[in-house]
Amino acid sequence: MKGSEAVVTENLTKVYGGKIRAVENVSITVHPGEAFGFLGPNGAGKTTTVSMLTAGLRPTQGSAIVNGLDVEKFPDEVKRQIGVIFQESTADGDLSGLENIEVAAGCFGIARSEGRARAKALIDQMQLTEAANRLAKTYSGGMRRRLELAVGLVNEPRILFLDEPTLGLDPQGRAGFWGFVQKLRKETGVTVFVTTHYLDEADGMCDRIAIIDHGTIVASGTPGELKDKLGGDVVTLKTASSSMDLTAVLRPLPGVSSVQRQDGTYRVKCASGERLVPLAVDACSKAGALINGVIVKRPSLDEVFLEFTGREFREEEGPTATDQAVQGLRIRGALRGRR
Repeated sequence: MKGSEAVVTENLTKVYGGKIRAVENVSITVHPGEAFGFLGPNGAGKTTTVSMLTAGLRPTQGSAIVNGLDVEKFPDEVKRQIGVIFQESTADGDLSGLENIEVAAGCFGIARSEGRARAKALIDQMQLTEAANRLAKTYSGGMRRRLELAVGLVNEPRILFLDEPTLGLDPQGRAGFWGFVQKLRKETGVTVFVTTHYLDEADGMCDRIAIIDHGTIVASGTPGELKDKLGGDVVTLKTASSSMDLTAVLRPLPGVSSVQRQDGTYRVKCASGERLVPLAVDACSKAGALINGVIVKRPSLDEVFLEFTGREFREEEGPTATDQAVQGLRIRGALRGRR
């Protein structure tokens, strides 16, 4: 049933100006309590999709059900039941941390006394107690993101949308932010829908992932399932001599799907690297070749991304003009929805 799932979309489509199909026939299901990653190259349709799910944009066709509510029919109610953290910092630098959360509580119609209680509890939860009364503009990048997470939680949402939440943070700040999110998931069972430019985050954080490219879903599954679609492990063998070609020796071994040779180095794709290594070393030894080094590597999400989109995932890419326009609409729409 749609109502039992956190997010369900069916053929969700957004067309700009009657010509530009930013998102086309996207159908996804997000289960309650899971962390769902939504990945794609710059301009692939991530921001547009999330904007439709958070009632910031109206779909051209198709449907989106969030927390059992039709987003197009009940946009204001959806906004009251979700939490959203945008790419851009939304904290008011001229307000203290506590004041930022209290103002957000007021926008949701939460009584002042209750808003203050929730703000204090969230400040403590995000380990910002000592900075609670400092202006937000004095916060470090990591502190501001934790503050914005607190703001996104003030209405006690069942679904939390995180759009590039750690963009620009250093590794320590990123790890700290995700530590809070994981703790939150364990304690409250909140569903997390996240887009990120850091594939290691998606690999470690997400239960399932969907990859979007040119507005359509090109792959989905758990991180392990997506990696398995590439055909298992990659074993790199380095030999002492580049004159002897061992391709004919390695190719017939059990589980090997391909062998690529460059001088004295062989890149072997196989079902199981652990099982192949002793067989490969033994076969090369019998052929008179000395193995100097062996590396066994599971396919990474970077390789999955390259396989399904034909492009490397470039962390340095900034938002497109469409992304920037959509972000502006989302922020204004979210603020209207809280009133």
